[in-house]
Amino acid sequence: MQGVYSVLLLILSNVFMTFAWYGHLKLSQTGISKDWPLLLIILFSWGIALFEYMCQVPANRLGIADQGGPFNIIQLKVIQEVVSLVVFTGIVTIMFKGTAFQWNHIAAFFCLVAAVYFVFMK
Repeated sequence: MQGVYSVLLLILSNVFMTFAWYGHLKLSQTGISKDWPLLLIILFSWGIALFEYMCQVPANRLGIADQGGPFNIIQLKVIQEVVSLVVFTGIVTIMFKGTAFQWNHIAAFFCLVAAVYFVFMK
């Protein structure tokens, strides 16, 4: 069960991460933060990133084998990267309507899924 909780926290963490890293671009696009100084944008993003870390750190502690979780550190990192890209893709598709996927993006996703498969092979 720790593995499930770990992955769920990774998903939530990556939602916050995506908004922290890219949400300010949407705010600027809509005109909300267009005139904000860079320092305010950075502080705004850090505020969101705090919640990312509040999910990411427990996710790693729950997931790692040294703490009773099912994953070694390499498996945990590969899971995190795939979750990150899936969450990013979903959010970008919703927030930035003009972003189109190409065949090479889909091919890259299949390569990442293959990476997960290979990292869990014995």
